Amino acid sequence: MPTNGAPTKITQGSQTKGGVGESTLRPDGTLKVTGEFAYSSDLWHEDMLWGQILRSTVAHAEIVSLDTSEALATPGVYAVMTYDDLPTDVKNYGLEIQDTPVLAHGKVRHHGEPVAIVAADHPETARRAAAKIKVEYRELPVITDESSATAPDAVLVHENRTDHHIGHVPHPNIVHRQPIVRGDAAAAAERADVIVKGEYTFGMQDQAFLGPESGLAVPEEDGGVHLYIATQWLHSDLRQIAPVLGLPPEKVRMTLAGVGGAFGGREDLSMQIHACLLALRTGKPVKIVYNRFESFFGHVHRHPAKLSYEHGATRDGKLTHVTCRIVLDGGAYASASPAVVGNAASLGIGPYAVDDVDIEAIALYTNNPPCGAMRGFGAVQACFAYEAQMDKVAEELGLDPVEFRQRNAMEQGTLLPTGQPVDSPAPVAELLRRVKAMPMPPERQWESSEGADVRQLPGGLSNTTHGEGVVRGVGYAVGIKNVGFSEGFDDYSTARVRLEAVAGEAVVTVHTAMAEVGQGGVTVHAQIARTELGVAQVTIHPANTEVGSAGSTSASRQTYVTGGAVKNACELVRERVLEIGRRKFGTYHPAWATAELLLEGGKVVTDGGEVLADLVDVLGEEAVEVEEEWRHRPTEPFDLRTGQGNGHVQYSFAAHRAVVEVDTELGLVKVIELACAQDVGKALNPLSVLGQIQGGTTQGLGIAVMEEIIVDPRTAKVKNPSFTDYLIPTILDTPTIPVDVLELADDHAPYGLRGVGEAPTLSSTPAVLAAIRAATGLELNRTPVRPEHLTGTA
Repeated sequence: MPTNGAPTKITQGSQTKGGVGESTLRPDGTLKVTGEFAYSSDLWHEDMLWGQILRSTVAHAEIVSLDTSEALATPGVYAVMTYDDLPTDVKNYGLEIQDTPVLAHGKVRHHGEPVAIVAADHPETARRAAAKIKVEYRELPVITDESSATAPDAVLVHENRTDHHIGHVPHPNIVHRQPIVRGDAAAAAERADVIVKGEYTFGMQDQAFLGPESGLAVPEEDGGVHLYIATQWLHSDLRQIAPVLGLPPEKVRMTLAGVGGAFGGREDLSMQIHACLLALRTGKPVKIVYNRFESFFGHVHRHPAKLSYEHGATRDGKLTHVTCRIVLDGGAYASASPAVVGNAASLGIGPYAVDDVDIEAIALYTNNPPCGAMRGFGAVQACFAYEAQMDKVAEELGLDPVEFRQRNAMEQGTLLPTGQPVDSPAPVAELLRRVKAMPMPPERQWESSEGADVRQLPGGLSNTTHGEGVVRGVGYAVGIKNVGFSEGFDDYSTARVRLEAVAGEAVVTVHTAMAEVGQGGVTVHAQIARTELGVAQVTIHPANTEVGSAGSTSASRQTYVTGGAVKNACELVRERVLEIGRRKFGTYHPAWATAELLLEGGKVVTDGGEVLADLVDVLGEEAVEVEEEWRHRPTEPFDLRTGQGNGHVQYSFAAHRAVVEVDTELGLVKVIELACAQDVGKALNPLSVLGQIQGGTTQGLGIAVMEEIIVDPRTAKVKNPSFTDYLIPTILDTPTIPVDVLELADDHAPYGLRGVGEAPTLSSTPAVLAAIRAATGLELNRTPVRPEHLTGTA
């Protein structure tokens, strides 16, 4: 993996094997690839019951009657609960707006909403009992788009809104609205030699994690409950769960179970409260595991979007202005929609320097499936549209699309539309140069001396073409993504680090509540501890709520924020260890008092490498333990009228070049290559960085050519809740993904690092679309591209 730039100097413990900057292998890697890793769906308790959820069969309806008697009478059933059985007056939950009922009351607002829960001694018994619950619905008109949501006589999805956004939205069916106005876009349009407009549609994407929602709730002797759960944020779950159960937070204990992927889909609660309610009601452990059909209804999805853009430029290729309107469909409940709106608006023009902008982003309440966090978080939808626009403007001007982007690329010091300066490296033009300079894949790869390799053709193993009508296209895109929580959110993490001597060896234990969802945080935390404390043996304590919050595993923030907390705690541990050493050995060597002392290889050494003492001798019977919170620089909310404000803490940038081959007669696409160049600040684990970039790239490929949840616009029902009909890329669909990594340090971040995982999801999608446009000459203003869009049969 090529690396370039200025990596941050590591001054402490850099010689310890397995430290920062090395491609240390994941401790859970072998277990996962051999099938031995214990995921949350593998949890087991000797006397546990099985929980099942009854879901609504309609999208919007009054609940006329609800009869559970037959289900309760079923042998093996221990409990059936509805809204009326909830133990407290707190019956709703939510990430920001508590508008989601634990169980439906009065009416249902989307297809698949939980209505009742059952606990039984066998999963099949629980399923059959749930099917015996009789629910009578009186269907209501469905709200499915902006026109039906904001019409003067529109039915309100939430009749009695009281949240803090209601005062600044023009209609109660709008969750949140964020305008961003800088300069005078209307006046700037008068200076434009070229004006290009476009309307774009972005489909609803599922996170498609392979481990379905699951968990085990165990009642405890003190009247509390212990929940073992696959989640992205233990303490956020705790904050929402405890009030519904009527328990103080200390009586709801939470331990992270094995997580089979997340990508934002586990930020919201799924079965957490349901399992706890049934466990407390029955006095027995209760396990709930969704099947794949339930999983499609049990978590939020990526917001589908309608985007309208206008770009203006002078004849010499400089942007004059950008205006845009972004309409996100948030579905029936708010989830993370307000924050997604803020991201989409503030990053809505991309990584370009434009003085005059006028942006509006809104999220709707509809009766479609709830939407919330997913990798890229609002910036993905915007990037698809603004990059298509950049290609169109370049074509109007007769300019190379990469050169046009470079002429307008932001750099360090550029002001965002929010007025916030980019105060760290922003190598947008350089990333584009690098990705364009990468060697092109060979032409006609399906032809070889040994015969045709149909896997390299559009349609692949279906053997639909042997190269007739196949045309190659090349496309480019670049994107900007914020790192960390924004808009004044108190984004912090906590780490507890303990250093002690065990059996004659110095050992470090790192304890955080970080959710390891596959991103490799447990590997990085061990690397940081080895680097800062010079100790080879590091144990990562299981994540739980016995330590302070680590925040969510999202927003590309964990290595930055929880990694920063681990680094900070390790530094404090090191200081205390050296204090102990000075008390014990300082009189024997003047360097204890005069030189900077380091911990290296289990020893205390001077900065010149002279060994002063063994760490085991320094510690003796003492253990040094520190628990500390760590915060990055503060942010502030965007002004609700102008959108101005220092709303973000850091940015990441990635550029892609897509090479595709399209059978223009059959409408089939084969993505041959998705080359990527990305600035990561500092690659703490180069191998993990590469995996994050390739994984994010592949997810962007999915939304470009295959992934979309189809919702019937007449009924708001999901039509394809299975991997049979919702297609995700397999290894046969995944192209070669060469990666060029830059390491341009952000001086504000630990080790100079940047969050990595989300940025490649932004630019891979528009790069693929640009390549397909280049091959076909079609406009293609929606995702995903289907065969009928390429053959004119749509």
